[in-house]
Amino acid sequence: MNSNPRPTTTLVPPVEKTRYEEELARGFVMADEKAFAAVYRHWGSLVHTMATRSLGDAHAAEDVTQQVFIGAWRGRHGFRPERGALGAWLVGITRRKIVDALAARGRRLALVESAAQDASPARFVQQAPDEVLDRVLLVEALSRLPHAQREVLCMAFYEDLTQVQISERTGVPLGTVKSHTPRGLHRLRTALDRGDAHGTDV
Repeated sequence: MNSNPRPTTTLVPPVEKTRYEEELARGFVMADEKAFAAVYRHWGSLVHTMATRSLGDAHAAEDVTQQVFIGAWRGRHGFRPERGALGAWLVGITRRKIVDALAARGRRLALVESAAQDASPARFVQQAPDEVLDRVLLVEALSRLPHAQREVLCMAFYEDLTQVQISERTGVPLGTVKSHTPRGLHRLRTALDRGDAHGTDV
C-alpha cells in the first residue's frame, strides 16, 4: 500500500452514508476485494490521521495504516456487525497498532541507551578491546539492517521472543518472520566477518 497515494475519505452524501458503510462491511466480510479497496479509501484517511497525531511521524503513520488494513483483512472473520460498525472496529485496531508502534519505539530507544551505556568510559575499562569492538560492530550492523529484519532480530536477541511471539507482537505473518530471520542473520554475519558494519547496506 505504500506505493499508492495517501488514502482519502470517500465523499458520500450524509443521508446515504450509513447504508453505504453497511454495504462496505457486508462486502468486506465476504472477502470482496473491491469492497476492501473501498473500505481502504473510505477509512484510510481517518486511520492515517490518528496514527500521525499519536506518533508524530509520517513514515511511521504510513506503516501503521498499512498494518491496520492488512490486519483487518486477515482478521475480517472476527468482525461482528451486530457488535458495532466497521469504522469503529477499524478504529479499535488502529489504537492497538499505535500502542504497538509506541512500544516498539520505546524498545528501540532503550536499545540505543543501552548501547550508549555500554560505550561509556567505565565500560571500556571493564571490557577487553575485542569485546568492545564486537559490541560496537553488532549495534552498528543491526542499525543498518532493513527495518523489518532489524525489528525481528532485536526482538529475538534482546527480548528472547520466539518467532511465533514476534509474529503475534508485530502482526507480521509467521512465514515472513521466518524469512526475515535468516536474511538478517546472513547480513549481520557478512558484516561482522568483514569487520565492516556498513556492509549491511548491500
